[in-house]
Amino acid sequence: MADPSINSYRDLRVWQDAMTLAESCYRLTRQFPRDELFGLTSQIRRAAGSIPANIAEGHGRENTGSFVQHLRISQGSLKEMETHLLLADRVGVVPGQDLQPILARCESLGKMIRALIRSLQHKAAK
Repeated sequence: MADPSINSYRDLRVWQDAMTLAESCYRLTRQFPRDELFGLTSQIRRAAGSIPANIAEGHGRENTGSFVQHLRISQGSLKEMETHLLLADRVGVVPGQDLQPILARCESLGKMIRALIRSLQHKAAK
């Protein structure tokens, strides 16, 4: 977190990408049936919002260990969201082809979060 070009969690590319992913999930779930409003729609949106929120919270704690822990929570929320999206495909709420761009973003974001965790752990070990 010693990078002088990072003044805020908003400067973090991982947070920016997480926000874009959350926005995509909100847009996707608009097409879900009304009877899923308190089911899959709610679960996907809650998990999607949790990803950038935990990145921001962890960064705001200004403690590397806490930041890593919040990044791990973000990672868990990402996997939870992916699971709900895959379930939505399985039960026919959304066609699989509509999910592919979002699932690709999920994979990319997951790699980014893991790389940031490793980087922070490496810096903390020095």
